[in-house]
Amino acid sequence: MLMAAMQTARRMMDANAMVQPGALSRAARRALCFARRFKAAAAGLVFLISISLGAIFAPLLSPHHPTQPNIPERFKLPGGQYVLGTDDLGRDIATRILYGARNTLAAGVLSVALASLIGSVIGIAAAYRGGWLDNLLMRLMDVMLSFPAILLAILVVASLRPGMANLVIAIAFSLIPTFARLVRSVVLGLTHLEHVAASRALGAGDRHIIVRHIVPNTAPLILIQATAALAVAISTAAALNYLGLGVEPPQPDWGLMVAEGQKHVFSAAYIPLIPGVFITIAVLSVNFIGDAVRDYLDPVLKR
Repeated sequence: MLMAAMQTARRMMDANAMVQPGALSRAARRALCFARRFKAAAAGLVFLISISLGAIFAPLLSPHHPTQPNIPERFKLPGGQYVLGTDDLGRDIATRILYGARNTLAAGVLSVALASLIGSVIGIAAAYRGGWLDNLLMRLMDVMLSFPAILLAILVVASLRPGMANLVIAIAFSLIPTFARLVRSVVLGLTHLEHVAASRALGAGDRHIIVRHIVPNTAPLILIQATAALAVAISTAAALNYLGLGVEPPQPDWGLMVAEGQKHVFSAAYIPLIPGVFITIAVLSVNFIGDAVRDYLDPVLKR
C-alpha cells in the first residue's frame, strides 16, 4: 500500500508539473492581451505599482531624511545627488515624494474602501427593505448629494481636526451617497428576478438571499464605481492637504508639498511642479484603470 501511495503521489506531481507551465503560459497570454488592449491602463498600473513599492521601501531606496532640514543644500536643481532637487529647507524632493505617496495613496484607498462598504450596506438595506427606511435613507443621501463632494469633505474635516484619520473619514463621508444610490438601483432590479423569488419561495432567509444572490451581482458594479471614486478620493485628499486640513507639516504629502512650494513658483518652479505632476499622473492612471475595468466587466460593452 505504501508503494502504491508513493506511485500515486509521483503521478500527481508529474501531472502538476505538466499543468503548471500551461497554466502560467495562459495567464501570461491573458495578461499580455489585456496590456495590448488597454495600453493606457497597463501603463497606469505600472506607475501605481512602482510608486506604491517605492513608498513601502522608501527607507531602503533613499538615504535622505524626508522631514529633517538641510539648509546648506537648499534649492538644489534636479540632477546628481538629488534626482528631483531640494526644497527651500534642503530636503530631498524625491524622498518626500516617496514618503508622501504613503499618505496620498493610503488616504484614497482607505476612504474608498470605507465609503464602498458603508454605501453598499445603506443601498442594500434601502432597496431590500423598502418602505419608510428606503425613503429615510434616500432623503438623507439626497441632502448629502446637494453639497459638492469637496465642500462636504471640507465641512467634515474642519469640524473635527486635521489628521490622517479624519481626512479618510471626511473623504469617505463625501463618497457614501454615490455608492448608496448605485447599489440601491441595482438591488431594486435584482429583488424581482426569478431565481431570487424562487429562493424566497423555498424558504431562504434574507441573509441567504443577500449573501448568495444580491452581493455577488452587485460586486462588479461596485468595483467599477470604486475605481472611479479612487481618482476623486486622491484628488480630494491632495486638495484637503493643500488647504492644510489633512496631514500636518513637516510630514510629506503631495498636496501639502504643492502648498509649501507655491511661494517659490517663479524662482524655483520645480518645487511645487513635481508633486503636482505626480498627483496628475496618479489620478490619470486610476482613471485609465477604471475605464479598462469597466470595459472588461461590463457585458454590454463586451458585446
